[in-house]
Formats: sequence, structure tokens, C-alpha cells
Amino acid sequence: MRLPFELFVAYRYTRSRGRSGFVSFISGVSMLGIALGVAALIIVLSVMNGFQKEVRDRMLSVLAHVELVGPGNRLSGWPAVQQTAQRHPEVVATAPFVVGQALLSRGEQVQGAAVRGIDPIAEAAVSDIGRSMLGGSLGSLKAGEFNVVLGRELARNLDVRLGDKVTLIIPQGQVTAAGMIPRLKQFNVSGVFEMGTPSLTAVWR
Repeated sequence: MRLPFELFVAYRYTRSRGRSGFVSFISGVSMLGIALGVAALIIVLSVMNGFQKEVRDRMLSVLAHVELVGPGNRLSGWPAVQQTAQRHPEVVATAPFVVGQALLSRGEQVQGAAVRGIDPIAEAAVSDIGRSMLGGSLGSLKAGEFNVVLGRELARNLDVRLGDKVTLIIPQGQVTAAGMIPRLKQFNVSGVFEMGTPSLTAVWR
């Protein structure tokens, strides 16, 4: 059977006879090295693509695809902006929020946290936090009850459980004759969630 020229040359030098056995050995090792290199490249690319998809899906399950903010991270007249955004044909859902940095303390334990204030009913349409609760629910975040939902790692670091109290400390304090006094408020831990992303650690209303 006649082979194409490329296959004929490959077959000739991988199955050489007589004193050319060393050529066959070198050819085999070369092909094996190329095969291993291509296999390693495919495996690495597959792992990286899977890792990227996992991180992207987890991030987007916590944060909205688009965030509208104003100068100084403030959005005046946000209800009108929200209604305008909802009328866009490609917008699925909207939810208001406020976000900032703070300290959470309980006893001698103090942890920094990214704190996000939400409307729990509207938030359910734009994130999966409500479906990732390990205890409690987002419905416990009711106006005036000063409840807070913590990420699992933050709750573990503070050694708190459902029903415990934590103190929220924010740097934007009150100016008095004695100087700047940080603002403090005690919250009840009404839920714990786990999203696999350490960036979002506390949600309150």
C-alpha cells in the first residue's frame, strides 16, 4: 500500500533497519516529548479555563454585572435612576445598595470587613446570596431590627453564631470637642452565608 510522502518519511525513520537503530530511538523520544508537551499544554489550558469560569461565576453570583455610581460613590436621586435602568430592554433586574469598609468586633476579636447594605427583597433578583445561606435567611434583614448576615469565614474568625451580637465600627465618625469619635452600632447575627469569595463579608440592613 502506497503511503503519502509525509507518512512514508515518518515510518521510514521510526522503523529504520540495520545500523540506523539510534535514529529510530531519537525519533521515538522526540515524538514522545512532543506528545507530552502538547498534553501538558492542553491540561494547563483546561485547568485555567475551568478556574476562570469558576471564579467568574462565583463573582457574578455575588455582584451585579453592572453597577451605577455617582461622584464620590454617591448616587443622588437613585430611585429615578433605578426606574430608568429597569426600562432598558437588556436589564433583567435592579437592586439598590450601599457599600463601605468597616470593623466588626466581638469581645477581643476584631476583623476588617467589606460591608454592603441591601434591600433583601430586591437583592434576591440580582445575586445568589439568599440561596447560599448556611443558617438564617436574608428575610431576617428588616428595617429597624439591626440584623446582619456574615460570611462564613468572617463569622468563624469572630467566633460568632446565629443570635450573637457584633459591634460595627465605621471610620466616618462624629466630630466632638474631644476630636473624632468613631460611630459604633451593635447588630444581631441573623444569618451566615458562603459564596466562596472572601471579598464580600457582611450584609446588613
